[in-house]
Amino acid sequence: MKIYEVLEQGKGEEDGSYGSEDLNELEVNGNWTPQEKALHEARLKAKAKRRLRKSSSRDSNRESFSDSVSGELSTDPHSPKGKNAVNDRKSRTGKGRGLPKKGGAGGKGVWGAAGMVYEVEEPDAKDPNYDESSQVNTVYATVVPELDERELEKTINPIVQEYFEHGDTKEVEMLLKELNLGHHKYEFSSLAVSLSLEGKASHRELTSRLLSDLSGKVLSEKDMSRAFDKMLKELPDLILDTPEAPQMLGQFIARAIADHALPMSFLDCYKGKVDCDHARAALDRASVLLSMKRKIMRLDNVWGVGGGQRPVKHLIKEMNLLLKEYLVSGELSEAEHCLRDLEVPHFHHELVYEAVVMVLESTGDIALQMMVKLLKAFWQTGLITLDQMNRGFQRVYDELPEINLDVPHAHSIMETFVDLCYQESVITKQLRDSCPTRGRKRFVSEGDGGIVKS
Repeated sequence: MKIYEVLEQGKGEEDGSYGSEDLNELEVNGNWTPQEKALHEARLKAKAKRRLRKSSSRDSNRESFSDSVSGELSTDPHSPKGKNAVNDRKSRTGKGRGLPKKGGAGGKGVWGAAGMVYEVEEPDAKDPNYDESSQVNTVYATVVPELDERELEKTINPIVQEYFEHGDTKEVEMLLKELNLGHHKYEFSSLAVSLSLEGKASHRELTSRLLSDLSGKVLSEKDMSRAFDKMLKELPDLILDTPEAPQMLGQFIARAIADHALPMSFLDCYKGKVDCDHARAALDRASVLLSMKRKIMRLDNVWGVGGGQRPVKHLIKEMNLLLKEYLVSGELSEAEHCLRDLEVPHFHHELVYEAVVMVLESTGDIALQMMVKLLKAFWQTGLITLDQMNRGFQRVYDELPEINLDVPHAHSIMETFVDLCYQESVITKQLRDSCPTRGRKRFVSEGDGGIVKS
């Protein structure tokens, strides 16, 4: 109790603080207890705050400074008040308007003031992070690995097979540009030609167009020359699957030269230097085609015209010629082969129509019997479908009144032909019953007085 009485007596009258002499006396008379020492420190803090209030001219600065002091002297570093004081960007000197330093552009983790433009800084060779090899201009690009021979064939075959279906050369060009063919680029031409040799004439026509469109864009003349040179060397193997490979390859070479995909000097490089008979036959075929009267023009018809791309008049003419040759030779296999080569299964009803019209216009029963035999063969092999057969006969039914003007006995011949086709199971009963009939006039001389009997 004595220590508190001494403290109260030593308290100043003006500001309520203790004098230095009194404090020294307390310290000399005896050791302080922890409670006395804490009380002494609290008194000192209160004294410092009072002095700060007197010297401060602004309430905001006074509060800021009070928070900073309390934050510095706080025993708990995790208190929210202490955190706000540490992260506060306002001036802690008690001066100024309370705005952030440098307009918010200073401090750790700050990029700078809004709208500030930084200049390009030259790398410092003395910088510990300086890397001499990374100072060159860097270009980033997608690297596509080069295809080897096995992967090339697996990748190219589906592309070519799909092209035979859609016939779009631009799509093939786009797909090839996405691949890294490397030094195997020329093998695309040889693979495409090899696949077309095993396909139809329309596939070979599409392949010639593809090589012509890719020339100068994806494939160069050098690539084309290497591809055909490789195929000339592989002819002994190709002829095992395709006996007509030498003639077809010669036509490919002639078409490529005419389309300017191959140089004109390609054939001259092989004169007197070819030992293989098959390769010599291919080169001779190409030379003959180019030496024709139209050697400078594109050999567009070297493969014929694809089925759906042929004009209708041309198809009708081809089918008429096919039927006439059949009536002369009587060879069913040759007629079937010619019809398949036309590649127009959607237009086979025209063949049925032309065959029936030929029967109506012919004299005698030979043409009638041969046409029934031909239609029966096409029906049994599935070359002519039920729909195409019905459409062909129905067209004749519709035009029979006009045909009767040129052929007076057209109705009777048609009835005979339809009955015979039904007996051979070429047409259905419904189609036979729908055949138009022509009523016969009755005369008085027949004994019934001109009255039609019921």
